[in-house]
Amino acid sequence: MNPRFDWSLVRSFLAVLDHGSLLAAARALNTSQPTLGRHIAELESQLGVVLFERTGRALVPTATALGLADSARAMEQGAQALAHRVGGAHTETTGTVRITASVPVAVHLLPQVLAAMRLALPGIAVELVASNQVSNLLRREADIAVRMVRPEQGSLVARKIGEVQLGAWAHRDYLARHPPLRSPQDLLALDLIGSDTDTSILRGFAAMGFAATPQHFALRSDDFVVQVRAAQAGYGVGFLADYTVRDDPAMVKLLPQQLRIPALPMWLAVHREIRTNARIRAVYDFLAEALPPRL
Repeated sequence: MNPRFDWSLVRSFLAVLDHGSLLAAARALNTSQPTLGRHIAELESQLGVVLFERTGRALVPTATALGLADSARAMEQGAQALAHRVGGAHTETTGTVRITASVPVAVHLLPQVLAAMRLALPGIAVELVASNQVSNLLRREADIAVRMVRPEQGSLVARKIGEVQLGAWAHRDYLARHPPLRSPQDLLALDLIGSDTDTSILRGFAAMGFAATPQHFALRSDDFVVQVRAAQAGYGVGFLADYTVRDDPAMVKLLPQQLRIPALPMWLAVHREIRTNARIRAVYDFLAEALPPRL
């Protein structure tokens, strides 16, 4: 007996056992009689036993076949249970979905959206990875990513869901202590809040023709939430995503007509499994609909 037999042939064996002939079994499995005959012959060869005695058109199971029947049916039931479980995992909108997003998005944008999703999809729990590092969807570090850059991997599906508007923001109490601004260059005389290692703001000033340096910044932090909170506390002027402070009535957007900072695209990225996994698809579709109005 070969212990490494092809267990997929068990389905054909049980069909013949139950229907008593190759013809009837072939009809039940929607296959051909010669194909089924080859399956039985192959299984007998792999097991090294005779499973059926041929008497005319009928096949009579041997004692060996009858002795194997219970084990074969257990294998069939196991395969059916496996198929049902896999199918259920892909069709049920219950379980956990892991979402990764930048810290500002996770802190300021997603909570209200996820609270609404909890009401719409109560069977889904969320694991939220708040990180400015881009998690790798290919390694399944996350199921869905909210990103400011479009992923290049061909096995990922990416959808642009809007643009993040940026601006210079300050607390009204801070502004009351300083002369009115007339041009973007006047910002350099204020207490600026910006990043420590990221040079995006410096490059923005350079593009406008102003020679800003790190020394122009009274507070430098690579944590964007720190920048937002510092601006809200009246520390100085922060260059912030509008969605982080626009609901704060004390915050004022400076020189909105003169200071036009290019918007950043926001992408919703997911592995192609979205096409077959109803749980991930439900969350993806909800985020795709709910995030754009918040931007």
